[in-house]
Amino acid sequence: MAPIDGTYDYDLAVLGGGSGGLACAKEAINQGAKVAVLDFVTPSPQGTKWGLGGTCVNVGCIPKKLMHQAALLGEAIHEAVAYGWQVPSVDQVKINWSSLTEAVQNHIKSVNWVTRVDLREKKIEYINGLGSFKDPHTIIATLKNGSQKELTAKNIVIAVGGRPHYPDIPGAKEYCISSDDIFSLSNPPGKTLVVGAGYIGLECAGFLNSLGYSSTVLVRSVPLRGFDQQMAGMITSEMEEKGVKFHHRCIPVSVEKLETGQLRARWLNTETKEQGEDIFDTVLLATGRYALTEQLNLKAAGVNVLSENGKVVAETEQTNVPHIYAVGDVLEGRPELTPVAIHAGRLLARRMFGGASQLMDYDNVATTVFTPLEYGCVGLSEEQATQRYGADNLEVYHAFYKPTEFFIPQRNIRNCYLKAVALREAPQKILGLHFVGPVAGEVIQGFAAAVKCGITMEQLVNTVGIHPTVAEEFTRLNITKRSGKDPNPASCCS
Repeated sequence: MAPIDGTYDYDLAVLGGGSGGLACAKEAINQGAKVAVLDFVTPSPQGTKWGLGGTCVNVGCIPKKLMHQAALLGEAIHEAVAYGWQVPSVDQVKINWSSLTEAVQNHIKSVNWVTRVDLREKKIEYINGLGSFKDPHTIIATLKNGSQKELTAKNIVIAVGGRPHYPDIPGAKEYCISSDDIFSLSNPPGKTLVVGAGYIGLECAGFLNSLGYSSTVLVRSVPLRGFDQQMAGMITSEMEEKGVKFHHRCIPVSVEKLETGQLRARWLNTETKEQGEDIFDTVLLATGRYALTEQLNLKAAGVNVLSENGKVVAETEQTNVPHIYAVGDVLEGRPELTPVAIHAGRLLARRMFGGASQLMDYDNVATTVFTPLEYGCVGLSEEQATQRYGADNLEVYHAFYKPTEFFIPQRNIRNCYLKAVALREAPQKILGLHFVGPVAGEVIQGFAAAVKCGITMEQLVNTVGIHPTVAEEFTRLNITKRSGKDPNPASCCS
C-alpha cells in the first residue's frame, strides 16, 4: 500500500523502456527527480525477444531503415553498371540474409548496451520486470525468474507502447511472423506473403522484394489508410512495377503448414467473395498494433480512460488519475512515432518536475514511409484538408519531376511526384506537403520546420532551390490541379 506519510521510493516510475519512457525518465533525472524504469519484453508467438530500448530500436525504425538501405544498395549496384562501373557478373549479385541480419542485430545490441550504460550513469534504477498496478501509487514488478518486487512512486508514466496484432484465423500464431521477428529471422524469408498494407506492411514487402524475395501483399481496404490516397497510389504502383503483387479487398482466411515446411495461405476477396490461395515460405502479419494496457491492472490504479482498442485517452498526457500519465504509442489518437514520444516525454517531465507549462503540439508532425521509393509528408492530406476547409477554399499545387540521378540508369520516373495543399486565399498558407521520391525523409524534414512556422505558397515559390536536387522541386511548384494544366516537367534548367 502507498505510504500514508507521503514518502515514496521514487518521485517517478516509468512503465516501459522505449523511446518515450526513457526520454521522460532522463529528463526527470535532469530536473532532480529520483526515477525507476521498468521494462520487460514478452517473447513474440515465434519466441523472438530483445533488449532495452523499445520497438523503435529493436524491431522498428532502426532495423527497418537498415534493411531499406541494404535494398537500396543492391539496386545501386545494378545502376552503377550504367554509370560505367565494371561490376563482375552483375546477375550474380545476391544478398546474404544471415550476414545482413547479423549486422543489423549487432548494431541493435550495441544500442541496447549504450542505453543500459546511460541509465546506470544517470542513476536511473532499471528493473527488468513486467510492471502492473497494485494501487494508485504501488507497482508490482514480475521479474524474469517469476519473483516479484514492489515499489512505490509519487508519479507514474505509462509508456508501454504496443505490439503487432494477430488476426483470429487458423495458423496465425503458430506459423506466421510479424515485424517482431523479421529483422532477426534465422532463415532467408524466401517467397513471402505480407498481410496488411499499412506502412509496416508496405515497407517490409518493399525491402524484401528489392532484396530478391518475391513479395505479395493482401490489402484489406486501402493502402496506407490515413495517409494521402493519391500518394499511396503512387507508392503501390511503383512497388507493382518493381514486381510486388497486390491482392486488393482481400482478407486472410487460414494458414496451414505443409509437409515441405512451406505455408499454404488462403484469402477471401470481400467484394467478389472469390477465394484465393498460394504457397509461401513466410507469411508476415502487418495488420495493425494493439496497446499493451491489459497487463497493467489499471483498475487497481483507478485509471478508467481506455478507448475501444485499449489505448489511454489523455488529452495532455494526464489520465483521470492526476499523478498517472501516458506517453507514446499507448495514447489514443496520437501519431505512433518515436520522435513524438520522445518530445512528449521530455515536455511532460519538465512540467512534472521543472515547473514548465509547455504542452506537446501534435499538429504538423512530419513522417516518412520507407518504401522503395520513399514517401515523406507533413501536415494535412488532400482528403483531410478538403474535409476541413472545403475543396473550393483550397489550391493544390502539383508536379511530376525527373531526378537527375535517374536519367543514366533510365530508372522509372513515372511515380516521382509532389504536391502542396494550400488555402486558396492569398498568401495561401500551406496546410500539407507531400513528396514521393528518393530520400523523401531528408527532404521533408527541412520543410517540416517551415510548415511549423506557417509557410505560405508565396514564400515557398520565392525560395531559391538548390540545383540539381529533388528537394528544389517544392520551390518550382506553379501548376494547380484546378487549372487542369499538364504537371509534367518541360525541361531541366529553365
